Amino acid sequence: MFKSEYLNRVYAEVEHRDAHEPEFLQAVREVFESLELVVDQHPEWEAVGLLERFVEPERVIEFRVPWVDDSGKTRVNRGYRVQYNSAIGPYKGGLRFHPSVNLSVIKFLGFEQVLKNSLTTLPMGGGKGGSDFDPKGKSEAEVMRFCQSFMTELYRHIGQFTDTPAGDIGVGGREVAYMYGQYKRIVDRFEGGVITGKGLTFGGSLARTQATGYGLCYYAAEALKHLKGDSFEGKTVVVSGSGNVAQYAAEKCTQLGGKVVAMSDSQGYVYDPKGIDLKKLFDIKQKRRARISVYANEVPGSEYVEGCRNIWKVKCDVALPCASQNEMDVEGAKSLIANGCMGVFEGANMPLTPEAIALIQSSGLLYSPGKASNAGGVATSGLEMTQNSMRLSWSFEEVDEKLQGIMKNIYKACYDASVKCGKPGDLMVGANVAGFLKVAEAMMAQGVV
Repeated sequence: MFKSEYLNRVYAEVEHRDAHEPEFLQAVREVFESLELVVDQHPEWEAVGLLERFVEPERVIEFRVPWVDDSGKTRVNRGYRVQYNSAIGPYKGGLRFHPSVNLSVIKFLGFEQVLKNSLTTLPMGGGKGGSDFDPKGKSEAEVMRFCQSFMTELYRHIGQFTDTPAGDIGVGGREVAYMYGQYKRIVDRFEGGVITGKGLTFGGSLARTQATGYGLCYYAAEALKHLKGDSFEGKTVVVSGSGNVAQYAAEKCTQLGGKVVAMSDSQGYVYDPKGIDLKKLFDIKQKRRARISVYANEVPGSEYVEGCRNIWKVKCDVALPCASQNEMDVEGAKSLIANGCMGVFEGANMPLTPEAIALIQSSGLLYSPGKASNAGGVATSGLEMTQNSMRLSWSFEEVDEKLQGIMKNIYKACYDASVKCGKPGDLMVGANVAGFLKVAEAMMAQGVV
């Protein structure tokens, strides 16, 4: 499988131990394929079992979350927090509330988060958490009761110098606020840095809501400029998903001169040849919390198509997958290639299958992994933590400027590492190697812990 005996041995151990965790195995394999280019230069890693420790979370917490629905019935969900690696800082990573959440998904996300946070250059380790609770279709009171119950267990495992959660799929400003309120109530401290993505009136940061989507476009723009001598100007763009990341990726690439013609949710996608009306989209998704099919009912000239995976059949110059893991398979990649797409930049975590990535790269399209191109959200969470510690608030423009600088630096780190590995322009190799080397150096310095 790998040329390196060390990598083969460690991966075989992971595969045996975690055979029932496909998403986690997929994430580990992808990173190991990149590390094969550098592992032989570091025999000291094997001597101290570095990779064996790197793939194993420092701590896995699993707990029940009981709550009462509006009819008075007791419900029970399962909660998780995987504290993956704290070599370069306290654990940092989002909470996901979605029916698909299980330990494999949370471990893969935590594993990716370690490298993502390393790339930001901010002092943050990696972690991830969540629950199989689905906020969709729940009342405000039900969401509040669930969040309070979830935090009643989670609070004992987090802290601004230990582990700082944030939002992810299914966890927006509403859910973060309910969880923070319960944390504050239990510990009797206004510890703003314990969770990020907070409201502006209680320690949140301007531009945090937009950060992941905006950062994705800043990274993509830098790659287009440096590797293609091009930009978003005049480009047709397809953005999968319609949650927070997708919404603000669509907004920023529109500001940069692109035209977003298709967006999706879990049931299907809308196509608007004139360009998605973002004001209408935001109203549907942020205020009404409705299905994206409503867009086609209310915007003349647009159409709704069942099946979210079919979105990649829409002709575009740039694809921004911002929905969920493994949303684009080989068939989707083939459609993009056939329609002349020039680049795929991941806004979600691991949205392309390994086979789709291989096809995209072998066909000469630009490709960036989510751990690099969607790092703007966690980077701005780090900036929110800084503001909380300093007891001040920066303006939107200040935060946005810092975000742009961070994303440009992440791109440069990825590209420079790809050159050193003999794969210039392979941003997946660059992201994995650049992110890992920083963590590895810190782990080596701190001994066998």
